[in-house]
Amino acid sequence: MEDKIYSEYCAILAEELQPAMGCTEPIAVAYCAALARKTLGCLPEDVQVYASANIIKNVKSVVVPNTGGQRGLTVAAAAGIVAGDADAKLQVLAGITPEQVEQIAGYEKRGIVHVHPSEKDYIFDIQVRVNAAGHTAFAEIAGFHTNVIRLEQDGAVLLDRPYTEEGPKHATDRSLLTVERIVEFADAVKIADVQSVLQRQIDCNTAIAREGLRGQWGANIGRILLESYGDSTHNRAKAWAAAGSDARMNGCELPVVINSGSGNQGLTASLPVIIYARALGSAQEELYRALVVSNLVTIHLKTGIGSLSAYCGATAAGCGAGAGVCYLHGGRYKEIAHTIVNAVAIDSGMICDGAKASCAAKIASAVEAGLLGWKMQQHHSQFYGGDGIVVKGVENTIRNVGTLASEGMRETDRTIIRLMTSGMC
Repeated sequence: MEDKIYSEYCAILAEELQPAMGCTEPIAVAYCAALARKTLGCLPEDVQVYASANIIKNVKSVVVPNTGGQRGLTVAAAAGIVAGDADAKLQVLAGITPEQVEQIAGYEKRGIVHVHPSEKDYIFDIQVRVNAAGHTAFAEIAGFHTNVIRLEQDGAVLLDRPYTEEGPKHATDRSLLTVERIVEFADAVKIADVQSVLQRQIDCNTAIAREGLRGQWGANIGRILLESYGDSTHNRAKAWAAAGSDARMNGCELPVVINSGSGNQGLTASLPVIIYARALGSAQEELYRALVVSNLVTIHLKTGIGSLSAYCGATAAGCGAGAGVCYLHGGRYKEIAHTIVNAVAIDSGMICDGAKASCAAKIASAVEAGLLGWKMQQHHSQFYGGDGIVVKGVENTIRNVGTLASEGMRETDRTIIRLMTSGMC
C-alpha cells in the first residue's frame, strides 16, 4: 500500500474515532456556548443562540447529559455556559457536579437564553452571542461539531477561519477512500498504528451498551430484542448496538466513541463486530482489523452523505458493520463489496427525524440490513445494477447513495424539520 494512503487512513481513524458524552449536536451547542462564556470571562446576562435547521432538529428531542433529564437547545446552551469545560470539546459536559446540575436548571429558567434560526445557509451552523456588564463575546461552529470558525471579544476578532460548504470539512483526505483500499489497509495495517483508538472504541461503546441493557433507558429497545428474540449472535449484535443508543439518547453520562461525528454511528459500526468477534473466539488483532473495515466503510459512505441530512446515518454504519462481520468470517474485497451493495439496497429509505429514543430501533434495523446483506453474499445472492439505486460497481453505488442523501432528500429534510418545529419559536 502506498505510504500516503496508509498514513492518511490512519489519520482518518484518529480524526473520526473521538470520545463524546451525549448526543453530539447538543454537545456541540454546549461547546459553542462554553467557548462564548470563556471568551466573555464571566456569566452572561443575555444569551442569543442561532442554529441551523438541522441542529434544531437533532437537539429538540434528545436528553442533554448531566442536566437531570432535560432536553433542548436552551438547556444545552445553559449547561455549556454554567458548567461547561470548553477545553474538553465533545466532553464539554463530562465534569458537571450535582450542584451544577441545579445551577444549570436555575439559569435556564431565568429565560435569558433565546434561540433563533441561523440566517446562514450552512447545514451545520451554531452561533452563540453573549453579553454581561457592557462586554460581549461571540463564538461560531460550522461544518462539523468541533470546527470553530470565529471568536470575538468586545467586537475584536480573535479567530476567523475561512469556511465554505463546498470546501473540505476535515483535515484528512476522504477522496482516497475506496472499499478495495480499505480492505487492503485492514490486511496490512500495523496494529500499533490503530490499537489505541480502536481499543478505546471497544471499551467505551461496550460499557454504554452494557448500561443500556442493565438500566431503564428510553424505550429499552436492546432489552426488548433480547427478551423477544433470544440470545443468538445475530440478535445480540442488534441488541447491544441498540442498547448503547437507548442509554446515549436518554441522558447516560458514559462516553461513546463516535464515527463521522455521531455516537449512534459509532455504536452501530462497532458493537455488532465486537459481538461477532467474541462469539467466534477471534483474536484481538483480528477484531481490530475488522473494526478498521467497519469504521472506514462507514466513513466512506458518510463522506458523500454529509454530516446532517434527512438520510439516517445509522444506515451507513449498518453497512459498515455488515462489512466488518464479513471480514471476520474471511470475506475480502469481493464479498465485502457485495455485502455493502446488498445492505444499501435494503435500508436506504430510512429517514433522520432528529436524535431521540427511537434512534435505537433504527440502529437495530440498520444492523439487520447489514447482516442480511452479508448473509445474502454468503448464499451467492446479490442485488444487481439496475435494481433501484444500485448500479454496477460498489463505488458507483456508494456515489448514488451520497447523491440521494445530499441532493435528493433536501426537500424531505425541509419537510421533516417543518413538521418537527411547527409551533416552536
